[in-house]
Amino acid sequence: MFFQVKKFAVADIRPNYRRLFHHPTFRAQQRMASNTSLANIQGRYDVIVIGGGLAGMTGAHALARLGHKVLLLEHHSRLGGLATFFKRPGGHTFDVSLHGFPHGMVKSCRKYWSPEIAAAIRQLRDVRFSNPEFQLGTTFDREDFSRLLDGHFRVPRRRVADFFEHLRGMNYYDRDGRTTRELFEEFFPARPDIHRFLLEPIAYANGSTLEDPAVAYGIVFSNFMSKGVFIYQGGTDRLLAQMRACLRAAGVEIRCNCLVTRIHTGADAGGMPCVRGVRVQDAHGDGSGRDLACTAVLSNAGIKDTLLRLLRAEEVPPGLLAGASAVRVNNSTAQVYIGIRKGGTLPPLGDLVFTSAASPFSSDELVSLHTTSRTYSIYYPDTRPHTRTPRHAIVASLNQRWEDWADMDDAAYARHKARLVEEALDGFEKHHPRIRSQVDWVEAATPRTIERYVRHWHGASFGTKFEGLKLSMDLPANIKGLYHAGSVGIIMSGWLGTINYGVIVAAKMDAALRSADNGA
Repeated sequence: MFFQVKKFAVADIRPNYRRLFHHPTFRAQQRMASNTSLANIQGRYDVIVIGGGLAGMTGAHALARLGHKVLLLEHHSRLGGLATFFKRPGGHTFDVSLHGFPHGMVKSCRKYWSPEIAAAIRQLRDVRFSNPEFQLGTTFDREDFSRLLDGHFRVPRRRVADFFEHLRGMNYYDRDGRTTRELFEEFFPARPDIHRFLLEPIAYANGSTLEDPAVAYGIVFSNFMSKGVFIYQGGTDRLLAQMRACLRAAGVEIRCNCLVTRIHTGADAGGMPCVRGVRVQDAHGDGSGRDLACTAVLSNAGIKDTLLRLLRAEEVPPGLLAGASAVRVNNSTAQVYIGIRKGGTLPPLGDLVFTSAASPFSSDELVSLHTTSRTYSIYYPDTRPHTRTPRHAIVASLNQRWEDWADMDDAAYARHKARLVEEALDGFEKHHPRIRSQVDWVEAATPRTIERYVRHWHGASFGTKFEGLKLSMDLPANIKGLYHAGSVGIIMSGWLGTINYGVIVAAKMDAALRSADNGA
């Protein structure tokens, strides 16, 4: 069943599967995926890292540089987790989640990866809002937000300064029970337009809502406000190639297409649960697997996946099991990938465009199945200046709930994916009326796509709600040698949060491993 888009049929630009299956890029990816990934693997390592997302890769890199023997296992054919890319015939490369991060990434990448990676990070200076309440452009930093809050929203300068200083002083360990809604009402009472201005971009960055803890919002928002929003120039494909080279140079053994199905535990001399190793199988093999031994495991799988899927229930302390069951996951995402034909151009339309037809702003509307709220990430040719034919691309992102998509039958699923494409193109026409004549590739991804490719619990794009961070941090105190790093607690989400969390956890693991070596 084909569906129509004004001025052309999506049947004309949807994947031509016969051509796709014989395309050199696709065939090369299939060859890579069919390799026997467990061949010649060793039987024991100091550390086994489960999952090659940003936190897993960063933790593996840090531990290897500290002298530990590290094996990194990734079920997919490439590293990156959600920080990844894919290619389509016709010269299209799409980034899945490269939509912007705080300036702190420069320091973190320089210190924990390489100066070359840090040097390729550049600022996005044109962030736009388009909704029934305001049409604004900003450089997305404290100075410019202060200007807009004062000049456009008519908030006294002293109140604006007090708000930013209050956020700068917020700390994860503070006993602050306020929600983000209560924080906003304290400084900007009865101003839903300002609440939208302050929250909408962060909601797309990490799934925050008005009912989430104020401290989580304050920390993340302050990170962005320090110097603005940044992107990696070169695209995720080049970034991952550089990170993979760093991992190999540090001595990390990398095995893709390797699915960990079990974390093995036992008991130490004092009866405490402790890690013994993992069970891993070739993701594209016959289902047979290998048991590998290790002293410690760093799980970059979700915290719920780690405790509820990779461990047997009888191996998990009851309190930990109850905590894992109670942790709420954040919302998921749908995306529409729009490829501009060779020779096609777009005028300057902004780098990130937050759009919505909803009024007033609502956290519930933002994640509803039929939301009118979406972010357009516009990739100009200078995103990948090194490519033979630099291209424009657009990625429309919508926050979504897993439960709205999980049980759709095939026909309903196809209809709703078609609707996503139509609505994304309709929405972009308001900014560029000729967009349809420029497009030669379009496809949609849903929460089910995320669950399939990265195996996140309920297709979560932003990890867990706030309570997940404590559970993650407390894991080694309950199961010796088992650590977790990934997108948890809203604070440790996004590119910067997960990279930094990988470093923090690696330092704890290094201390524990050295203590064990010294017989402590």
